[in-house]
Amino acid sequence: MKGFLAAVMMLTRLPLWRVVSIDKRYFTDVLMYWPLVGYLTGCVTALTLWGASLVMPWLPACVLAVTARLLFTGAMHEDGLADFLDGFGGGTSKEKILAIMKDPHIGSYGTIGLVVYFFLYVSFLYSLDMPAAWILILSADIFSKFCTSVMINTLPYARTEEEAKTKVVYKRNPLWAYLPIAVSAFVPLFVVKGFPLLSAFAVKDFRILPALAFPVVASFCLRIYMKKKIGGYTGDCCGASFLITELACYSGMVIVYCL
Repeated sequence: MKGFLAAVMMLTRLPLWRVVSIDKRYFTDVLMYWPLVGYLTGCVTALTLWGASLVMPWLPACVLAVTARLLFTGAMHEDGLADFLDGFGGGTSKEKILAIMKDPHIGSYGTIGLVVYFFLYVSFLYSLDMPAAWILILSADIFSKFCTSVMINTLPYARTEEEAKTKVVYKRNPLWAYLPIAVSAFVPLFVVKGFPLLSAFAVKDFRILPALAFPVVASFCLRIYMKKKIGGYTGDCCGASFLITELACYSGMVIVYCL
């Protein structure tokens, strides 16, 4: 339970630290809980989109949904994406890449990357219909965190623990331990449609399943790329991987549903 609370404290701005004290060792064992946090961040996005769509057009509702998740997470992943793009875009060696990512200033690669990211994110949400958007948003958030969790679990930390921003290096887990987490990642697809009250929001077919191959491929390619360039991962790599695999998931959904 404390591992999950540590993951929530790490990936959101919920002030749990006011009511519960979590020892540092629990923050090293949060990888398997990332997909479960996706239920929170995904619901914030989906509920905001649904509520806003009742009183305004679809496009501004999509923008508000993205804004709500930014506020809920503190834009942590977006900050990681900007640093990741600056580092890997401007660095020519492991040392330079790591040094650039540690620099708090944002460069041209990070700025352009964030603009492209937000354009794509809002565009993908805008491409969805509300009956399907609810389950697709939830699935994309959860499954992208699952793919990133498994990927990071197979990589070493690229810096020393003393150099880490949070002074935390994630503990590796045996792959079999991910089986129950994998089940939880698919729950929105198979369980929700069994509840009559929510059937209007559930996916009516299984066309979404081929779309899930997109984030799997994206995380696999990211792993190869990060391993080659810096020999592992950093905290910025985690945030960037969340967003890149999520965009890959959305792109697959949009392609599949438009065919």
